[in-house]
Amino acid sequence: MISTERIIYCPNPDCEQPINKVGDRLCKTCQTPLIYRYLWAVGTAVASIPLEAKVANRYEVITEQIWLDTQPGQPPEIPTELPPSVIPYLKLYPERLHIPQPYGFVSSSETETNDILLLENVPIDNQGNFYPVITEVWEKAKAVRQLYWLWQILQLWKPLSELGVSASLLSPYNILVQGWCIKLLELHPNTQQITLQDLGASWHSWIQVAKAEIAPGLNNIIQKMCQGETDLTSISHQLNQLLLGSAAELPLMVNVAGCTDPGLVLKHNEDSCYPNNTDQLDEFLNKHLSIVCDGIDGHEGGEVASQLAVQSLKLQIRAWLQDIAEQTEIIPPDLLKQQLEASLRVVNNMIWSRNDEQNRQGRERMATTLVMAVQLPQRIITNTGWESENTHELYLANVGDSRAYWITPNYCQLLTIDDDMASREVCVGHSLYRQADKQPNAHALTQALGTKEAESLKFSVKRFILEEDGILLLCSDGLSDHDGVEKSWRDHVIPLLKGELAVEEAARDWVKQANEKNGQDNTSAVISVCRISQAYLVPVQPAPLLLETDEPEESAITLSAPAPSEIQPPEEDALTESSQALLELELSEDPEPTVFKETNKGKPLVILGGILALLLGGTGFGLFAWWQLQPQSFNQFCRQLPPELGQFCPNQE
Repeated sequence: MISTERIIYCPNPDCEQPINKVGDRLCKTCQTPLIYRYLWAVGTAVASIPLEAKVANRYEVITEQIWLDTQPGQPPEIPTELPPSVIPYLKLYPERLHIPQPYGFVSSSETETNDILLLENVPIDNQGNFYPVITEVWEKAKAVRQLYWLWQILQLWKPLSELGVSASLLSPYNILVQGWCIKLLELHPNTQQITLQDLGASWHSWIQVAKAEIAPGLNNIIQKMCQGETDLTSISHQLNQLLLGSAAELPLMVNVAGCTDPGLVLKHNEDSCYPNNTDQLDEFLNKHLSIVCDGIDGHEGGEVASQLAVQSLKLQIRAWLQDIAEQTEIIPPDLLKQQLEASLRVVNNMIWSRNDEQNRQGRERMATTLVMAVQLPQRIITNTGWESENTHELYLANVGDSRAYWITPNYCQLLTIDDDMASREVCVGHSLYRQADKQPNAHALTQALGTKEAESLKFSVKRFILEEDGILLLCSDGLSDHDGVEKSWRDHVIPLLKGELAVEEAARDWVKQANEKNGQDNTSAVISVCRISQAYLVPVQPAPLLLETDEPEESAITLSAPAPSEIQPPEEDALTESSQALLELELSEDPEPTVFKETNKGKPLVILGGILALLLGGTGFGLFAWWQLQPQSFNQFCRQLPPELGQFCPNQE
């Protein structure tokens, strides 16, 4: 008798009996969690393959184009030479939050060679079901979400247009949503010239069911698009004003706590975070800033670099936020991103200068990864006419492999892209991620703060709008390695959002669990609980930390990094693989990934003057922080300036 039972294989390569039934969640032999990877099949031959067929002896056809990989632990088939059709997917890897990625290829028959492309990271849940199409949920969505969806589509317009796939944004059936987030099913190549008029026409029918408070403004924007009377910059500005005016109508409460720990193996902690449980409470800053840094160096330099970055950014961001809060006009997102980048360049140059002062060479040079979130308190007149002091904007900046996640009771979304060799190979179109991830140096970092001069760094700064209840998690790789966040988020986030757990306890418990799984590395986590709903839950008081001698698992954990004055030179530890590779890598010879730059068209002189003033102000805050934290290196920098500039430096005694 031939068995028709559906099977899925355990991903553990050491499992002795890897065959399991589809539907099982753990391998019955080794208890490894089973992976259900649903893929989207693209190709003309896909329609001819019957349902429930097994393609290439591994892919089970669930629907015509949804296939389940029953052997997720095995690498997919990838040709030596990639077809041109996949290159846009690869170059759009920095937008993987919205864009699917090639997984592998299969042949539909013995005579065809790799004529079916399989896409992963598609808008399909872990049960094999589609996320809703945007038109299915548009009418029921609140006003701010309708605008936020349109804003995301507009931000994708330029990079997709440059790669000739902007037609992907015209069909609503290709645009699906996971909560707030736009996700494309696949990329469609342009068969003719596509313009903003076409995009406006695709939005036109949505006006009829847009929320009443935004319909007039949205109608005005779409009419200008359809008539070809405006450009992308103007449309972005108008849509941004409408979006922020709608977001500012909502309440916002943010509660933040962080924790950092050296782990179970290393003798010192090279991570730093803000806030952590030893920080003196800064009520203003704690509501708006969170940082995680993972220092790079086997000596004391890594922790110096990470702490220096946190201290400098706290000074700069506090001054920056206070300046923004006093502005009477909305500052455009592109300018805010430039100001954040300027602050990061100051931090980078401070660490770079410290390395030079101490004559550090090669692997002795210290550096740090960084992931930072800034919640901006811009003032705005809302769409219903009252003044609000918060536009709900959240800016994320990251360098290296420290990560940010947005988590709700229904999903966990990775918001950042690692700066590692695997990601770079994908971005330049050289290989698929599954292929690049198998290379020996796949997770070696390509950049971090302090590794090279600021002009050579490429910062990732993105803006998000807080318009739903959720958790923002910033963490170092001690927590994210081996899919640590994806495997554990439900255990921590659900109780936290239900009000059953205080944010301080959640951060501490998550770090403790990471130590049990990935205890060979330092671990840091900063959790921001963001509440938008009117019915706020009663805050939970954190339980006191009890340090009792009869609980060795508690006493082995140090919940914060030592103060700089308490740092003692530790014994030399081996560098992690990624850190060592970064310090040894000759980055100047690396191919540069594709970067999409938006050029601003002419603006009124008043706006231009304001932009220049804000840029100079942001740079001034950074230089002030440098002077305060490292007067010796700052004075050395001043002495190298031309006399006409050096006269503006403070006393260099």
